[in-house]
Amino acid sequence: MLSRSELKEVASIERRDGYFVSLYLNVDPMFNKKGDYIVHLKNMMKNTIDILDKNVYKKVKVDLEKVDNYILTNKRSFKKGVALLSSSKNSFWKEYHLGVPVKNELIVDKSPYVKPLMDILDNYQRYAVLLVDKEFARIFLIHLREIIEYGEVYTPDIPGKHKRGGWFALSQSHYERHINYHIGMHLKEVIEKLDSFLSGEYIGRIIIGGSDEAVSMVRGMLHKKILDKVIGTVKIEMFANSSEVLSKVEPVVLKYEKKKEDETIEKLITTAMKNKDAVIGLEDVLNSLQEKRVMKLIVAKDLKVPGFICPACGFLTTQNVSTCPYCKGKMDMVDYLISLAGEKAINQGALVEVVEDNRKLLEVGGIGAFLRF
Repeated sequence: MLSRSELKEVASIERRDGYFVSLYLNVDPMFNKKGDYIVHLKNMMKNTIDILDKNVYKKVKVDLEKVDNYILTNKRSFKKGVALLSSSKNSFWKEYHLGVPVKNELIVDKSPYVKPLMDILDNYQRYAVLLVDKEFARIFLIHLREIIEYGEVYTPDIPGKHKRGGWFALSQSHYERHINYHIGMHLKEVIEKLDSFLSGEYIGRIIIGGSDEAVSMVRGMLHKKILDKVIGTVKIEMFANSSEVLSKVEPVVLKYEKKKEDETIEKLITTAMKNKDAVIGLEDVLNSLQEKRVMKLIVAKDLKVPGFICPACGFLTTQNVSTCPYCKGKMDMVDYLISLAGEKAINQGALVEVVEDNRKLLEVGGIGAFLRF
């Protein structure tokens, strides 16, 4: 899984005489109806080899062959985007299977090209899960429907439960007079660990798991800047595995993301209606793509519209025209115009958000975009 700390290490690795090959490939089936990413890869390889200095090509030939072979032999493991970073001279190889599509790029340089990965970290929400009880805590990171355990805090030799009501059952005043010093120090250490994790990885949202009593106590000890990031709580067994934790917290994540999605579409429509930096409706979106103005494309899932494309310059339209108005090339008819629009947006460096079950978006044509200018 992507993490900011790992990418910082990658970006600062010791560089000797070798070069790095960095491949980013959009393999999302929505935008590659016929497995077109293989064609894109071959074209990028050819174009890169054609412009490389011969001495540089000799140094990266093995790496180019390695990334090419990897893509051709690992098709079934792909999600929506693939990033491969390779340097044989530096004994370096990194692969990232991404839950979002990426712009097709093949970069040869003296350092690994990680900006697209940093952009993904900046633009897609990451969630922390804090799982806690009286002597143990675990912290997880969730990003793009993947989960990884970050670390744990264990405080042994905690005194036993209060014989009547458990360790959280005392009244507040009684608790203040008889606070269990060890439990208090444990929770303080947990919160310090969480705070450090949040600042290092730029986590936007937190979910707290554990018993009702444990969750309540921890929430009461969090300072406001962390508490404001808490979007929900869940009951989870302390020693649940990562997949069990993900299945428990995913409904909270999905509910929160649906809320943010609805807010985004509301803002999109309102902004477009005011003729500001947004458009709605397919033809206006296509015109904005042609002008390279799209910053974020928003499209309804399963939206299908036929149209026309200019193979020479990539112009897209719903209009039945035989000649491209930009390059005078011959237009071809296609039945997957939305996929081509999404692929074009991605290759212009725009974000693409696919939305399910939003009536308001469908009422304005099922597609819209926020614009750069």
